[in-house]
Amino acid sequence: MSCQNIYPFVAIVGQENMKLALCLNLIDPTISGVLIRGEKGTAKSTAVRALADILPKIEVIKDCPFQLSPNDSVEICRGCFMSHCREKRLNNQEVETICRHIRVVELPIGATEDRVVGTLDLEYAIKKGKKRIEPGLLAAAHRGILYIDEVNLLDDHVVDVLLDAAAMGINTIEREGISFSHPASFLLIGTMNPEEGELRPQLLDRFGLSVYVKGIEDPRERVLVMERRIAFDQDPQGFCSMWREKSQELADKIERAKLIHPHVIVDQEHLYYIAELCTKMGIDGHRGDIVTLKTAKAMAAFEGKEKVETTHIDVAAELALPHRMRRTPFMDVENKLTPPSSLQNTICGDGVSF
Repeated sequence: MSCQNIYPFVAIVGQENMKLALCLNLIDPTISGVLIRGEKGTAKSTAVRALADILPKIEVIKDCPFQLSPNDSVEICRGCFMSHCREKRLNNQEVETICRHIRVVELPIGATEDRVVGTLDLEYAIKKGKKRIEPGLLAAAHRGILYIDEVNLLDDHVVDVLLDAAAMGINTIEREGISFSHPASFLLIGTMNPEEGELRPQLLDRFGLSVYVKGIEDPRERVLVMERRIAFDQDPQGFCSMWREKSQELADKIERAKLIHPHVIVDQEHLYYIAELCTKMGIDGHRGDIVTLKTAKAMAAFEGKEKVETTHIDVAAELALPHRMRRTPFMDVENKLTPPSSLQNTICGDGVSF
């Protein structure tokens, strides 16, 4: 595992609710992502980019532009203009695969729709006289993480594309007489500062979990933030080496949780408990119930347990429901998204001091 000069995830001071929400999504990607709101300089972007060091591995077809698994349907290859393995797959022949960490694909705020969705490869068309699709960011993010910094500033037409892909798990490219669809199932992670504007309700609801982060008030922890950042800036490789063992411990814990997760059971009384919570909190629709259930199961697996307990549901509700509550005029977003007190020291202890 190589940190590649990325600040280690486990070295982030505090912000336990944010770190836990990200880890739970790695255990169960169907939780559908995290929206991280908060003040400037609270490690929002640092945490997301630092995920690269603890991400689970997946098997992919080598050089496949759509990140396909060898177990995926070959139907996608029938319309594929790019994949070198197309004929092999269609003829049920073996293809070369690799095992790699899932990727964090960053979507720039100024990205065009063609860059996100994909477009016609004009250079190839001019040189070869044939049509070929140039995949976009949604293809690169399939089976991985799509990260949007300042997600509330994203253009509306790009938001519409993301909503369609998130809802269907499929991206369709229609350019110059070509119509081509490919899987686009990704974990959506967004960061934003509420002071710069709110998020469209349709997109807000697509984030499985939402956390609010703010600056640490404890002077000792604020000093620790400074000490660690200075140490990282002075010697990134040395700093990462100090945290490599804890990073591996967390990565192993997530891998174990992924194995336990399919076996986690939920008693019916706990299902009623979730339903009552959502009703009392005025949650519209049923997505909140389902996400709370999924989060509670991931939380149980993260703790190495095969049965959901009430405490798991309480934590899950604090992460999954606040951004789905009916909002009234002048509602204080920060007060509705206060960090759960039950999440202290969930990820790891400090372990290393300066």
